[in-house]
Amino acid sequence: MNKINPEHLARGAYVYVRQSTADQLRHNHESRRRQYALADRARALGWTEVVVIDDDLGVSAGGVARPGFERLLAAICSGQVGAVVSIEASRLARNGRDWHTLLEFCALVGSLIVDEDGIYDPRSVNDRLLLGMKGTMSEMELSLLRQRSVEALKLKAARGDLHTTVAIGYVRSEGDRIERDADLRIREAIAAVFRRFAQAGSVRQALLWFRQERIDLPSAVYENGRRCVIWRLPVYNAVLKILTNPVYAGAYAFGRTETRVRIEAGRKRVVHGHRRAQEHWQVLIQEHHEGYIDWPTYEHNQRVIADNTNMRGSMARGAPRRGEALLAGLLRCAHCGRKLHVAYSGSDGTIARYHCKGAAINHGAVPGCISFGSLRVDEAVSGEVLSVLLPLGVQAALRAIEHHANDEHATRRQLELALEQARFEAARAQRQFDAVDPGNRLVAAELERRWNERLPRVLRRLQPLRRWSHEQDEQVFPRSARARGTHGPGAPRRVPLAVGRSRIHGPQDWLRATDAARMGQARGSRYRPARRPDEQRA
Repeated sequence: MNKINPEHLARGAYVYVRQSTADQLRHNHESRRRQYALADRARALGWTEVVVIDDDLGVSAGGVARPGFERLLAAICSGQVGAVVSIEASRLARNGRDWHTLLEFCALVGSLIVDEDGIYDPRSVNDRLLLGMKGTMSEMELSLLRQRSVEALKLKAARGDLHTTVAIGYVRSEGDRIERDADLRIREAIAAVFRRFAQAGSVRQALLWFRQERIDLPSAVYENGRRCVIWRLPVYNAVLKILTNPVYAGAYAFGRTETRVRIEAGRKRVVHGHRRAQEHWQVLIQEHHEGYIDWPTYEHNQRVIADNTNMRGSMARGAPRRGEALLAGLLRCAHCGRKLHVAYSGSDGTIARYHCKGAAINHGAVPGCISFGSLRVDEAVSGEVLSVLLPLGVQAALRAIEHHANDEHATRRQLELALEQARFEAARAQRQFDAVDPGNRLVAAELERRWNERLPRVLRRLQPLRRWSHEQDEQVFPRSARARGTHGPGAPRRVPLAVGRSRIHGPQDWLRATDAARMGQARGSRYRPARRPDEQRA
């Protein structure tokens, strides 16, 4: 029985062409030719108006938005389509929702579906059953392919052999393994990030040091499938990625992020990149390759970064800021357990006061649990800490001098390596220009242009090194330093002071601060805050 009638031929035949990935577009040319050839088959069946829809080339049919398919559905609903022509059902849809939506619309307006095997009328029960089976098989085929691929990736990752991209500072070696980059400048730059973070104790302070010293960090970019290393001043996210990537601790990690799916406007929306907690990583293999730091150092860095987070509520201490309060983020209320807040007053905004406002915010309780001035408690805690650290003053001073010398060496080393690389690139461009026949102007002109581009780079790299050396010559370092407290005149506020966790204990008007020194000793002190004016009058 001929299913094509004049009503179908009066409307157009819409040929739907699709390939799933960009890789198929580059390599699978024959499949695309076969799909475009379906337009000739539609004309042979009697259609004079043939429309080819190829808007979805390189787009998967597994549920993502497809503008070409939406355009096809719109044409069907408007009554313009007499037949939908496709090489097979999987080209039209790979999920039941899109496939059965297409069948319903075609049945409503009387459109046919044509593939290489035959002509189907969705209004016919037998054809509808056959089309339903085709759609189900197409969906199951995609699920099987995806499941096999995912399981193969997991098995390869369990061995530590799956490397989609390689972090900067590492290169892929034979046997699909990774090893540290042979470029000394790259290795020194990565190591400098960890050294600076260990000294500064903050991602932002480490970033500011690199930017103030005008030291570039390497980053990997991919052009035409090739990996290229470019050098530029770092941004916060670049430093944070280096510090939080376990590959630099010699570990192989897989499954650190997850994909979440939600429904928006009736469509599936897939959001990638949600980070998992370390205990939920799918694969973690320590001592997998040579690292820049060891694993305990990596875990310590993660704890420091987590403690420095200022937007995680009362569970994190937060990073030290520029306020006058010494114990901001370290004190907790003994009544409700919430972190104490700091309020500043005075004409210059430097008079600090600790207070608990958690109960007032959550329960409307007035007044709050506790409130007291910062001067006496800061002096008491700083005095206890300095008394513990005083015997270590000489060692601390020597360690500070060593750190300062290491900073100077790291800065000069990075500037020298940058200059050395610029000189090498300029010398290589010169050798290429000298090796070409001067008469071959088509080649010589291009090589001369490259040489001229690289010569100014040498000067740009030389100027920071000269400026840095001049600044070092002008600096005058005192031979001795007078110890001063954190509250003395002219005392710097941004002093790295190791203070143990502090809590409020006992009655409301008593504070107990416990400072844990590095040698394992502990000392406690109790003091009574200053009385309020109304108490003094009484």
